[in-house]
Amino acid sequence: MNWLLVALGAGVGAPLRYLTDRAVQARHDSVFPWGTFTVNVVGSFVLGLLTGVASAQAQLLLGTGLCGALTTYSTFSYETLKLYEGGAKGYAVLNAAGSPIAGLGAVWLGTGAAGLL
Repeated sequence: MNWLLVALGAGVGAPLRYLTDRAVQARHDSVFPWGTFTVNVVGSFVLGLLTGVASAQAQLLLGTGLCGALTTYSTFSYETLKLYEGGAKGYAVLNAAGSPIAGLGAVWLGTGAAGLL
């Protein structure tokens, strides 16, 4: 049963990641991967929030499934490499440093918000 909760959450998270990425990127005239940055930071916040307030089953559905499919370390890594190889070294460094910092900040805020609930 647990695997089904994870699969259901991932079935929503993966398309949500794709659609969010496309919507965010369409609004920015930049090579910086704002879409991936956005889904990773939002997913980190949601995961932090869930850890403090969700049941074990909700954590499987929304944390492991939804957030696991919504966020993407591999795409972040690939996009950072492509920025560097494409000559946008400043953006590559900004992405490599800024994404983990923003993600950690977001998960910290999420856990803090969960503590208030």
